Amino acid sequence: MYFEGRVRLDRKTKNLVKRLKPREIAVIDHGDLDRVTAEALIEIKPGAVINASSFSTGRYPNIGPLLLCSAGIYLINNVGDEIFKRVKEGERLVIREGKIFLRGEPIASGEVLTIPTIQRQIEKAKEGLSTELEKFVTNTLYYMQKEKALLLEGVNLPITSVDFNGRHALVVVRGYDYKADLKALSSYIREIKPVLIGVDGGADALIDEGYKPNIIIGDMDSVSDEALLSGAELIVHAYPDGRAPGLSRLKNLGLSPIIFKASGTSEDVALLLAFEKGVELIVAVGTHANLIEFLDKGREGMASTFLVRLKVGGRLVDAKGVNKLYRSRVKFSYLLLIFLAAFVTVIAIVTASPLIRQLLTLLAYKLRLIFGI
Repeated sequence: MYFEGRVRLDRKTKNLVKRLKPREIAVIDHGDLDRVTAEALIEIKPGAVINASSFSTGRYPNIGPLLLCSAGIYLINNVGDEIFKRVKEGERLVIREGKIFLRGEPIASGEVLTIPTIQRQIEKAKEGLSTELEKFVTNTLYYMQKEKALLLEGVNLPITSVDFNGRHALVVVRGYDYKADLKALSSYIREIKPVLIGVDGGADALIDEGYKPNIIIGDMDSVSDEALLSGAELIVHAYPDGRAPGLSRLKNLGLSPIIFKASGTSEDVALLLAFEKGVELIVAVGTHANLIEFLDKGREGMASTFLVRLKVGGRLVDAKGVNKLYRSRVKFSYLLLIFLAAFVTVIAIVTASPLIRQLLTLLAYKLRLIFGI
């Protein structure tokens, strides 16, 4: 395997994808690469991805590396942290048989991953999934005791200018198939006009589809400046003790957000906000709901999500996979019927109108003269 290209480096892959360009080399430090991040990289089409860590640690069967490799992207695995010290953004690297060269000098090496190799890793990881499930359940029960206030005591809601009462709310999260599911809901959004809530990068998905989010909520680490400056009401999700890591970024942009102190994840808080503000229905896109999705997200349990769904369940519709539920297809028989109906209509008009009949007769004579028929 040989590849040469300009390099982009970042320990946070979600920051790297904002700068990465097609056919460039991405250098990341991302253990157990998740599916959503892999799909974001595939959209950009880099030539190669070099990982300082392991694409798959074997803890659970993550499919991110398989998606990248299936897309024809070269993967170099576990090259070590030294590459971040030896390489600068924008320099050109050469990759040859797993060895990485800078200006002709070898600086790092790793395993070249192939589809068969990754598939074997996935099968092996499935064997230990029961252990991860046991740990996940234990952590969930432990944190349910700490986060039960979400369900039993309610939350201190921020004052917002958006009117929720009696409306629908659409909550968009960067999760599995979130873009495809959002596209499938276009008719619903157009007709019902729900309150549009983007959870971090979910706001960019709304903008990409031509919508303007009403509210953006989260820690603001994976949402673009364009979305933050779109005019949406901004709510920074802060820890219960008041710490809000995303606040400084918004202040640097000259923005004044609302602070919402609550435990749980940002998507949980978005669902709670809509529920407590009195929406009639909550439609969730891209939210996390199963073991693999939570492990992909780096969550060791699902206490807050479990509690929130218990609380809002009566008003919650999960739109996950809605794009696969039904795809409208135009049948040939329908087109034939439309054509026949139009043809019959034209014949009826011609028959009923002497003027049109005369015009058609004159046209026929003219064509006979032209072609000498």
